[in-house]
Amino acid sequence: MLLKRKSLMVMLGLAFVALLAACGGGDADEPATGEATDTETSNVGEEVDYTIVGIEPGAGMMALTEDTLEEYDNLEGWELLEGSTAGMLVELDGAIQNEEPIVVTGWGPHWMFVTHDLKYLEDPKGTFGEPESIHTITREGLEEDMPEAYEILDNFHWDLEDMEGVMHEAEEGSSFEEAAQNWIDDNRDKVDEWTDGVEKVDGESIELVTTQWDSEYASSEMMRIVLEDHGFEVTVTPVDPAIVFQAVSSGEGDASLAPWLPITHGHFYEDYEEEIVDLGANLDGAQVGLAVPSYMDIDSIEDLEPKE
Repeated sequence: MLLKRKSLMVMLGLAFVALLAACGGGDADEPATGEATDTETSNVGEEVDYTIVGIEPGAGMMALTEDTLEEYDNLEGWELLEGSTAGMLVELDGAIQNEEPIVVTGWGPHWMFVTHDLKYLEDPKGTFGEPESIHTITREGLEEDMPEAYEILDNFHWDLEDMEGVMHEAEEGSSFEEAAQNWIDDNRDKVDEWTDGVEKVDGESIELVTTQWDSEYASSEMMRIVLEDHGFEVTVTPVDPAIVFQAVSSGEGDASLAPWLPITHGHFYEDYEEEIVDLGANLDGAQVGLAVPSYMDIDSIEDLEPKE
């Protein structure tokens, strides 16, 4: 009797194991309920409607992105949305608040990399180039007409952290003028290096031409204050990137701190190189590329799926 009872229990146990196997409960290789399989992986391209959110159509960043769309086979069918820097930032902020996917044209220095956790997508084909420098250019004849301004502009150089500090303070609610003045007050030693030995003037007028990027508002406002402290009457005129080079080359503007070289504004620079004076870099380590929030599970441009 005891032997029969044991046999019955063994048979019941084997039947229970078989039932678990049939239901998938005993297979460690099967995904647990709620886990995504490979076939359920999200399609980033589909989620963002195969659209990259861009900025002003005249910006060199946009031309580089158009080249990127042509160079990468997996970006066939993708669209670059033209608009404005302000519009792109609104879209980016809204997506991040809702933790939604988005792909934008990004560049640094910019406060968006201070206030948001963003990452550049790797660019295996190198269509966006290596990190760049921001240059100071002047019109021909400025050195003879305004040697004091020319020397200050030629001496000017600051770091990525300097510019982003001004930009971030302005984004937090200060005006660019206030943020620039605060930076000058806190970094008087650097400013003194730019102006050391330069005589003050009495009301000479100079016009700085800049792009409509926050990075260039930061540098232009800072330089406006420095030059005004040295006796100049300064006008800062924001224009599209192409107009920066045109204005300086024609003498309508005296100088600009805005050109990103050798890639972003390189095609404009080539057109006007013989008609301007390049004083070299005022900031090193600038970068451009496609950027996404860090919570997105992609790391490279090649991770973006083609449109079917």
